[in-house]
Amino acid sequence: PNERLTLATFMNQWLADSVEPHRRRSTYESYESYVRLHIIPALGKFPVARLTPQQVQALLAAKLKSGLSPRTVQYIRAILRAALQRAVQWNLASRNVAALTDSPRVSRQEVKPLTTAQAKAFLAGIAGDRFEPLYVLAITTGMRQGELLGVTWDAVNLEAAELRVQRTLQAVRGPATFGDPKSASSRRTIPLSARAVEALRRHRLIQLQERLVLGAAWPDTNLVFTSAVGTPLNASNVTHRFQKKLAQLGLPKQRFHDLRHLSASLLLAGGAAARTVMAQLGHSQFNLTMTTYGHLMPETMKDAAVRMDSILAG
Repeated sequence: PNERLTLATFMNQWLADSVEPHRRRSTYESYESYVRLHIIPALGKFPVARLTPQQVQALLAAKLKSGLSPRTVQYIRAILRAALQRAVQWNLASRNVAALTDSPRVSRQEVKPLTTAQAKAFLAGIAGDRFEPLYVLAITTGMRQGELLGVTWDAVNLEAAELRVQRTLQAVRGPATFGDPKSASSRRTIPLSARAVEALRRHRLIQLQERLVLGAAWPDTNLVFTSAVGTPLNASNVTHRFQKKLAQLGLPKQRFHDLRHLSASLLLAGGAAARTVMAQLGHSQFNLTMTTYGHLMPETMKDAAVRMDSILAG
């Protein structure tokens, strides 16, 4: 191992050679910010070959003490562990010292989406809003925000009432970029409810009118959801507008991602099988669906018990 190679030099080399060419742009920017803001200032001056588990553990403890959440500190450790594993493979270090540290314990927070009554109040309150079709699609399909913002009209079949998830709009700095869905299972075809189809039909007419006004100045992106001038929507602005609307309606604050959880909870409450919810949401593993939404299953299980009594009584 090179005794003079500092962690700062190595981390920047790892980001450029191993992360940027092979990971999503949003993932690279996330890694880069954590490396620049947290890892390098604390450990960057030390040689990679001489880094100790105690130094990494001290970094994690200091970050927790500074007020960062256990999840964030866990993420810092994961980035450092991945980088140092590559250092071992490149023969720049004899062991992965980050793997020898204790990860912060993260208590899994129970998903708390809007209730059915609150969801109905929200849908009533957004009637006529420019983003109504976006919210309706988010609730009725459970699509991720990036999937919604990246969907194009050629992926929507209103006659067949279905939509194909083919790409995502990535939340990165600078011009909008598009990437592949999160996983192979995320590339899916989703049936559309009658409410979603009607909302998209109205939205397409409005968008065509806006496009006629701008003429050649309208960008040829074919995106379903755009600004009034045809440009891709900014994910942060969409979330801010969503939360502002919730506040106006007197509803509890939510992340935009919580609309995905709302969709799952409504499906489960309606008696949908967990496997169906898994396919709808594009989860790659069944246990991810169960871990996230298992607490919503008891009512469905009670219904199953009632149906069992009915079957055996006959």
